[in-house]
Amino acid sequence: SPAMPAPGPPDGGWGWVVLFGAFVSIGFAYAFPKGLAIFFKEIQDFFGTSYSEIAWVSSIMLATTYGAGPISSILVSRYGSRPVVMFGGLLCGLGMVSAAFCTSILQLYICVGFITGFGLALNLQPSVIIVGKYFLKRRPIANGLAMAGSPVMLCTLAPLNQFLFDNFGWRGSFLILGAILLHCCVAGALFRPIGAGTARVKTHVTEEVKDALKGKITEDGPMENKTEEEGGKDCFEKVNQYLDFSLFKHRGFLIYLIGNVLMFLGFFAPIVFLAPYAKHMGIDEYSAAFLLSILAIVDMVARPVTGIIANSKWVRPRIQYFFSFAIAFNGACHLLCPLASSYTGLVVYSSFFGLAFGMVCAMLFETLMDLVGAARFTSAVGLVTIAECCTILLGPPVGGILIDTFGDYKYMFIKCGAVMVLAGTFLFIMNYYNYRMLAKEEKERRTKEEDLKSVRTENEGTKDSTQDGLELEPLREKGEGVKKEMNDT
Repeated sequence: SPAMPAPGPPDGGWGWVVLFGAFVSIGFAYAFPKGLAIFFKEIQDFFGTSYSEIAWVSSIMLATTYGAGPISSILVSRYGSRPVVMFGGLLCGLGMVSAAFCTSILQLYICVGFITGFGLALNLQPSVIIVGKYFLKRRPIANGLAMAGSPVMLCTLAPLNQFLFDNFGWRGSFLILGAILLHCCVAGALFRPIGAGTARVKTHVTEEVKDALKGKITEDGPMENKTEEEGGKDCFEKVNQYLDFSLFKHRGFLIYLIGNVLMFLGFFAPIVFLAPYAKHMGIDEYSAAFLLSILAIVDMVARPVTGIIANSKWVRPRIQYFFSFAIAFNGACHLLCPLASSYTGLVVYSSFFGLAFGMVCAMLFETLMDLVGAARFTSAVGLVTIAECCTILLGPPVGGILIDTFGDYKYMFIKCGAVMVLAGTFLFIMNYYNYRMLAKEEKERRTKEEDLKSVRTENEGTKDSTQDGLELEPLREKGEGVKKEMNDT
């Protein structure tokens, strides 16, 4: 009957349809900024700009996608995932269509970077959040599958973009891509709120929203009296409702945050410059675009497999170590890339890079949820994405500056590799420390509980005898002291 309380995460059923929608919208959100790298060399020649200037297009887009995460989280807590994703799809389409009419690189920054980037942000967050609501037992696998949307899209977008460019030029391609991005609206339409019928939906208000509403009423007093009093404090409290700043006192969260901010300095630049690097080495356009497809195909297999491995009983309790290894492995690939002097070498590099990239992406949110728990996850994602957006913004342009300065790509790959190896090592050492501390705290908590229990039982059983003992204790000590004095003298 519709009046029944809503069930927990169904772990299947309509969840699979939702997973497909998330697969599409996450796919676009992650793959689109990378797939655009195909047009860079041509746009660069068209506007006569440097590598670092053109890299800002991808950078601004990625940074907006990440930086607007909190706005996205707040909108999801207010309106639910479905309308947010549909609106995001509209923005993406709008941004790309208007980009087709740009006459300067600055206009491209605005249309492609900000408008499309913001649209993608509204696709990414709600999709990650809704997968967590529909799956519990199978969550690592569901996350792995949803995240596989990115490589599948990249795999299709890279050759498609090259094909579109050859037939319609970059302006025509942008128009067509704008139309393709409107599919995000369709994906969003599949995000049915949990529970059938509105009666059920009403009962299934998530815990967070309930707490938030309670907080609102208690902090602000009754709702009616609040008209002119909404000052700065209220504003901060409102933000704090959606973004839980107490997470900055959470040791595991801080470790994750520092490691990830460092990692993102070298995470995207190699993908953005892979196709231009191949073209620079004299490899034809389609083969250069195909490198991105190879990366994506390997990535596609790597993500669900990583999800399954991470879900196994051996790895899940120590998933943080697995994550640290994946990041360091990623860095090692970039450090070895300059040794690849032929197309075969680049194909090998792309395969290993795809594997490492897929491993990191599959565990990116799973490790965070493992540290902070599902209840604070929405807030945590918002806060992490704000912090990450700075290094994401800087990564590719810094790479571009290195290429412009030295006229060689190898320093960019070395920079990215070194940063990622450092981030992986940092996470490994700090998580080892964190696990040790957690075990120690758990042990202390247990001994405390046991002490309390034993004290209680002793008190009940032997109240009288202990009291006698305690009263006699000072007398005994006194006696011993007197004896000692006598001996000394």
